[in-house]
Amino acid sequence: MTIIQALRFHAQHDVRVEDVELPSCGKDDVRVKIAYCGICGSDNPYTGVELPVVMGHEISGTIVEVGSNIEELKVGQNVAINPSMDDRHHGKEDCSVCQSGRRNLCKSWACYGLSAHGGGFADEIVVKPFSCIPVPEGVSLKVAALAEPLAVASHMIRISGFSDGHDVVILGAGPIGLALLLLLRAKGAGKVIVSEVTDSRSRQAEKFGADLVINPLAKIPDGAGSGNSVVDAAHNIMGDGADIAFDAMGIQSTMDTALLVVKPGGVVFNVAIHEKPLLINPNSFSFKEVKLMGGICYTNEDFDDVLGILATGNLAAEDMITSVVPLEEVVQGGFLELINNKAKHVKILIQPSQSVDL
Repeated sequence: MTIIQALRFHAQHDVRVEDVELPSCGKDDVRVKIAYCGICGSDNPYTGVELPVVMGHEISGTIVEVGSNIEELKVGQNVAINPSMDDRHHGKEDCSVCQSGRRNLCKSWACYGLSAHGGGFADEIVVKPFSCIPVPEGVSLKVAALAEPLAVASHMIRISGFSDGHDVVILGAGPIGLALLLLLRAKGAGKVIVSEVTDSRSRQAEKFGADLVINPLAKIPDGAGSGNSVVDAAHNIMGDGADIAFDAMGIQSTMDTALLVVKPGGVVFNVAIHEKPLLINPNSFSFKEVKLMGGICYTNEDFDDVLGILATGNLAAEDMITSVVPLEEVVQGGFLELINNKAKHVKILIQPSQSVDL
């Protein structure tokens, strides 16, 4: 058997780096030595996993073993892991949703690092071959660990109806907001305005190519414009407003602003996961014929998209990495660092150590 180090979630406020047994690599499996995993468990009815669970789902690594039935992947190949699981992972026939190409919406959905056996805060992981996305030549494993958050942004952009030249407002410059900005620039967006309250993330948005970064909490002179600086800026430089407004914050004020900045016939796209319901007046959509959309996760198509763009060198993704921390220091240097200095970081990567074969 193989003993590896892994960070496991046991209960709230109880996460531990400990020795665990790695599942064997079956004939239909792939074993990957993890290079990096970005920081972003409970029982799951489809995987049968119970606490404690290995954490981490933003994974890159190198294949070190393939099952006897695997032909499309080779030992030594660098891959990014799509952690999203669907019917195929559970040995089930594809449901109608999976057959339609929306595997991210499968009723049997689970996720490596959240609700399944195996995660990225470990030396190695055993996954199914369709979870492995080959990393193109010239893309480092460090950058490939960003494929997962970038794939989230790619998915949202793809299903939003974005086209080359569209003007966009992004509300929130956290990791996904910045990933949206990077990809929109690479995909030929017109004007892009970012709304962000923290200075460090505002500077990052400027560095990543936003045409304008606005602090929505900044004081506005009495009687000036609409009283909403983001709305005023959008109409000043985009005319009728934005073609798409991405809400990457998920609070009442950002949804309200999104409805005001979007042009007639445009799209308000919810990217955030909300902690509580919001109040929305349907007239806000009817009177401007605006579409309200949302999205979740990604498919392999989105991983292929971002890795292809990364291979061109036209995406400064490495600038998202603000720290690299060894696995044994993940609690102090990773989770507590994010809790205490959240605004300072975009993406912290965890770097595992070597496994031990017994």
